[in-house]
Amino acid sequence: MVKAIHTEKAPAAIGPYSQAIQAGDFIYISGQIGINPETSEVVEGIENQTKQVLHNLEAILTEAGADFSQVVKFTIYIASMDDFATINDIYGGYLTEPYPARATVEVSRLPKDVLVEMDAVVYTK
Repeated sequence: MVKAIHTEKAPAAIGPYSQAIQAGDFIYISGQIGINPETSEVVEGIENQTKQVLHNLEAILTEAGADFSQVVKFTIYIASMDDFATINDIYGGYLTEPYPARATVEVSRLPKDVLVEMDAVVYTK
């Protein structure tokens, strides 16, 4: 069984995709960028964008009845590896051990020219 997950507390999808999809015991959260859902504007700076991305992910997790402790895999896409340490410090503040698996990839460009995007896989059992 597949179920779409949507909350007004995270930005609406900017294309033909869902904020998240629950498939059995897993939730797949689409890539989130630093858009403030109240203003629909991208927040400024790597620190603010990283925090906003994590707030958006948290809002979707909450809507799904889950939290960061159930995330089993993150993928982080960044515009510059120069921001890796900053992102890592902020990201780490939202998690507890055992930490999820993760990949971090520098990319040439992200939607709306943001500096960071994250997606997540959640195990609900």
